[in-house]
Amino acid sequence: MSERLFLAVALSDEVRHGLAAFLTDQTMRLPGRPAPPDNWHLTLRFLGESKPVQRDRVLEFLDDHLIVEPFTLGFDALGAFPKRSRATVLWLGIDRGSTDAAAVAGICEAAAVSAGFEPEDRPFHPHLTLSRIRPPQDLNGLISRVPRFPLTMTVDRVTLYRSDIGRGGARYEAVDEVLL
Repeated sequence: MSERLFLAVALSDEVRHGLAAFLTDQTMRLPGRPAPPDNWHLTLRFLGESKPVQRDRVLEFLDDHLIVEPFTLGFDALGAFPKRSRATVLWLGIDRGSTDAAAVAGICEAAAVSAGFEPEDRPFHPHLTLSRIRPPQDLNGLISRVPRFPLTMTVDRVTLYRSDIGRGGARYEAVDEVLL
């Protein structure tokens, strides 16, 4: 039996509710298929289909190697992948703490590889996915008018999530946590 798993930083309730209010205050309707606020997180490493032994190896590796001090995560402005003029993903950037987040993501990558997952082929780019857009749209106007999101939060753990894809979209469930 396998599960679809990923490692992430969960948002604090204050940041989750604050971001939802912030986007509403901008009189902003997210384009495309918005991610529900309960699904907002900072992905550190997507694992995909995982066997229980792989999950346990990842967690053991993190228990042994995740020796990082808690840090403050601060947010930036909106951005888009692959580019603003042909966006397929709208995201909220990370500025403060991005180096620390990258270090934690590197440890998560090492944990994944040690458990038998293929190495990630894309560089880590810390962000919160807000919406997926098909077909691509030009989001230059939207991105330029929305200011930087001002809240910060303390990151003191990595959360292992299970992702269940169903008719109503993805549902994420926290499976375990490893403290920094």
